[in-house]
Amino acid sequence: MHPAAAAASGRAAAAGTFRNPLNTGPDPFMTYWNGNYYLTTTQGGSIRMWRSPSLSTLLTADPVTVWTDTDASRDRDIWAPEFYRFDGRWYLYYTADDGTDDHHRIYVAESDRDDPAGPYHFKAKLAPPNHAADFAIDPGILQHNGRLYLAYSGINAYQHNGLNIAPLSNPYTVSGDAVAIDGAGGCPEVREGPEFLYRNGRTWMTYSTCDTGKPDYQVWMMSLPSGADPLVPGNWTQHQGAVFSRADAHGVYGPGHHAFFRSPDGTEDWIVYHAKTTSAYTYGDRTTRAQRIGWHPDGSPDLGVPLATGATQDLPSGDPGPGAYWINDDGRSNGAGSVTYTGTWNAGSGCAVQCFWGDDHWSDRAQNTATFTFTGTRIALLSVRDTGNGYAALSIDGGPEQRLDYYGAIRTGETLQYLSPRLPSGRHTLRVRVTGEHDGQSQASFVSVDRAEVYVN
Repeated sequence: MHPAAAAASGRAAAAGTFRNPLNTGPDPFMTYWNGNYYLTTTQGGSIRMWRSPSLSTLLTADPVTVWTDTDASRDRDIWAPEFYRFDGRWYLYYTADDGTDDHHRIYVAESDRDDPAGPYHFKAKLAPPNHAADFAIDPGILQHNGRLYLAYSGINAYQHNGLNIAPLSNPYTVSGDAVAIDGAGGCPEVREGPEFLYRNGRTWMTYSTCDTGKPDYQVWMMSLPSGADPLVPGNWTQHQGAVFSRADAHGVYGPGHHAFFRSPDGTEDWIVYHAKTTSAYTYGDRTTRAQRIGWHPDGSPDLGVPLATGATQDLPSGDPGPGAYWINDDGRSNGAGSVTYTGTWNAGSGCAVQCFWGDDHWSDRAQNTATFTFTGTRIALLSVRDTGNGYAALSIDGGPEQRLDYYGAIRTGETLQYLSPRLPSGRHTLRVRVTGEHDGQSQASFVSVDRAEVYVN
């Protein structure tokens, strides 16, 4: 059984369990260092970082802005940041432009101290001499035979968004021309987000293909022997077929733009990636997920099949937990939680793979309520956003109401609707009231109830 499938099947885990998503942003990069997970995702105008001692509480972590720029040539559309530690400093790699997409270039910032959360100062632009004025995105760092290389997606002979590798003399200096790598991908248009694994005498380069807005965005792979020169394209071996792709049976579409990280004790390999719960063409609603990966008998990575958003997985080995527990819309819970309703609600399994446990409740009748009772310090609500949804009014422990819009231009499941403030440890209630109101863009005033995540620390 694949490690991720084994975890999702409910085998015992001392530290606890978790469910995706870990973050509402796309293009994730994550590492574990000095007792914490550190995560970045694409945020647009700045680089924000989330830190948590457990994977189970990343969704509740408060972001820290670690980088903004005042240079108008590179202060917009900041995408896909990654961060690496070299010689006691952290290097933050990212792409940015001036508001024109084709002006995207790659940059690096350097930390002032040995802390992935910075602070950072601008260090350099990374531009191979043969592509100094060309579009470039998605920087990744290849460490091979004791040397550093910049891998990225940009203009080459094969694609506008093609795979390129250039040598680095140090973490912030390109020392030669980039070479183009002709990676297969099941579609002609995109090869992006190169990432690397090192094991069994080979370097494995995985990369995402096709337009990220498509449900068929997916991951492919090439490999390189440990002693071979990565700047010789013929040294790379193409592995045929996607190694990580849509899983319709799990309601997962467009999985990709990923990275790899190790468990806290260093015994497990994990993938962090973004995906959607809709098969529609959209750049929205790409959320960050993680799951454990394995290795095939021939020594190649086994990325497995993307798990359903709400699949319960064991925390990474060495993760202190304690994890979160869930409450389903039908009242079931694997912890000290429940939900009760007033008024008449619809209920059923029509939402299938877009819902936790395949079912949900929904109502458009004003004043109907759903009340979650839970023991913990924080609660998150995830459910369907849809074109016929409207406003709900939420109240913690009978306090002031907060209005939230459940409308979505495209129907998506297990979408984060609400994250409560931090609460004193103990027993609490969260009431969701149907208002019967909606914006002009919505067709109706439904409010959906599906899954709650309760955090206990």
